[in-house]
Amino acid sequence: MTDQKAPTALNLPPLDPLPAGMEKYFAICQEKLGMVPNVLRAHAFSEEKLNSFSALYNELMLAESGLSKLEREMIAVVVSSINRCFYCLVSHGAAVRQLSGDPQLGEMLVMNYRVAPIEAKQRAMLDFAAKMTKSSSEIEEADRQALRDAGFSDRDIWDIANVTGFFNMTNRVASATAMAPNEEYHAQFR
Repeated sequence: MTDQKAPTALNLPPLDPLPAGMEKYFAICQEKLGMVPNVLRAHAFSEEKLNSFSALYNELMLAESGLSKLEREMIAVVVSSINRCFYCLVSHGAAVRQLSGDPQLGEMLVMNYRVAPIEAKQRAMLDFAAKMTKSSSEIEEADRQALRDAGFSDRDIWDIANVTGFFNMTNRVASATAMAPNEEYHAQFR
């Protein structure tokens, strides 16, 4: 039997000193979330990159959409499950537990979204996100039509595709840097 060690992560930048804008943003995170998520801390090397990342995340995950916040988090978990991204599975699994009020739903989505008791419309959305994650070049009009048939508008399909694409990108960055989720996420909303 060999000793297995956890991967060595890239060091997170120090939080002191920080530019005033970043310090204020992190203080808001601490107040609202009880922590500064490591994915944001990782961007403390560059205020411009932090601002760009946060703006895109906020637009995709929090702005007005035909998709509920829970549905967007469900996409994040399913994409992260396929990509085996530990950071995003833990953090967005906690968000699914919080938004759904169902601790089992997040676990089901992590393991195999097909066993989760979700609406047919949500299943179609997750099937699309899974296919896009595994083989985006194979998406055809029939795949988009299946979403329309399930009740999604073309605007909703753009949102599904953008959320899926965003998490495919962030999964790869988190995995490549061995980014660890904040310990707080593990016990949240159980």
